[in-house]
Amino acid sequence: MSRQLHLNLNHLNAGTFGGAWRWPSSDPAGFYDIDYWVRTAQLAERATFDAVFLADFPALSDNPEFRPFQSLEPTIVLTAIAAATRHVGLIGTASSSYNEPYNIARRFSSLDHVSRGRAGLNIVTTADPVSGRNFGAEVRPAHDARYERGAEFAEVVSALWDSWEDGAVLGDKAAGRLIDPARIHLINHRGKYFSVAGPLNVPRSPQGRPIIVQAGGSDAGRDVAAHHADAVFSMALTLADAEEYSRDLRARAVARGREANDILIFPGLVTVIGGTEAEARRREQELWELLPFEYGLRRLAGTLGVPADSLDLDKPLPPLPLPVDGIQTFFKGAVATAQRGNLTVRQLVRAQAGGTGHRIVVGTPEQIADGIAEWFATGFVDGFNVMPDVIASGFEAFAEEVVPLLRRRGIFREHYEGTTLRGHLGLARPERRAAPGETAFGTPSNVTALRQ
Repeated sequence: MSRQLHLNLNHLNAGTFGGAWRWPSSDPAGFYDIDYWVRTAQLAERATFDAVFLADFPALSDNPEFRPFQSLEPTIVLTAIAAATRHVGLIGTASSSYNEPYNIARRFSSLDHVSRGRAGLNIVTTADPVSGRNFGAEVRPAHDARYERGAEFAEVVSALWDSWEDGAVLGDKAAGRLIDPARIHLINHRGKYFSVAGPLNVPRSPQGRPIIVQAGGSDAGRDVAAHHADAVFSMALTLADAEEYSRDLRARAVARGREANDILIFPGLVTVIGGTEAEARRREQELWELLPFEYGLRRLAGTLGVPADSLDLDKPLPPLPLPVDGIQTFFKGAVATAQRGNLTVRQLVRAQAGGTGHRIVVGTPEQIADGIAEWFATGFVDGFNVMPDVIASGFEAFAEEVVPLLRRRGIFREHYEGTTLRGHLGLARPERRAAPGETAFGTPSNVTALRQ
């Protein structure tokens, strides 16, 4: 079978453009209406997408009067979607900065059981001070410390998912034995950031482990991905960006003892689709005009780590140091976009579409499909996280007009071959890994200790 393209829907409320909620077909209240999320996921399933991907931001976002924000908790939304779908994968985001690995391991293992093997966990190292203050963190942790904690978080979550062996649930009514405790293991993790005894109180899930997704593009983020990720959500504004990222990440994976292709790479792709290129350009222009310029400027200033009033709108960006503790991926992307096009700050705000940071493609369904096929053929990407301009109409256009063209090219599935997210992605069900300090749950000493 030829290599197959992977597509995930990055469902950002009303759409990726900040003013998408004002588009005629959009529902302004959709960001907290579960029926809206379910309907969109069902469309993704009809288009045989690999997964629906939900971002998260554990705070009320800046300037909520201007655009929708991540409101409903992702695993709650994905559980509702699981009940209304049969195949599409369910990837949700959780912060390693402000969560405990036990709770997240249990939540996503439960989602994997509920969905019969369709769960994925996107681990992010939340950096913004607004979220930190909701969790008692008055001082933002340094960049490398966040990723160090994130790496340990991923290690503990994976160990908890593997704390049960397959076959531990006996269900032997005649013998009166429900569980074989010898097949359950305390992980006994004692690390710099976490102390977790385990085991998880959920049996091993249908996928063995839900997939782990990582999105950091910094040096520290790439190291975490190379060690722990099954897939990465990357930023690539040009093919050269995609090539550099792919070569670097795969080399790091090999250095970790993994195969180069063990990690799937999915850049974000913002799509603006029209019947003609001129129609698509008009649509893009109209969407830009729906978001107040001041909002886009403040988002850009936040990405760059500078006050908005320090930026001269009609001049290029001033020289800026890489933020030590900020989100380096989006900083580098904004600066690269400005330099590549010799853009003024005003032009850069527009080019960022109110803060997306990802590559924007504007054109007909044929042009969008051609671009996707071109990038996929290089081998530097395995697919895309599709980010429609407006969910209500833009995703429908992608699903109904672009997907058939990709199928005609023979690079995207006509129907699902399996039922699990790992199956969709071509990832094998992993063997259980023993944690370094694990002991069997059922040993007499452990039973005594647990009862004390």
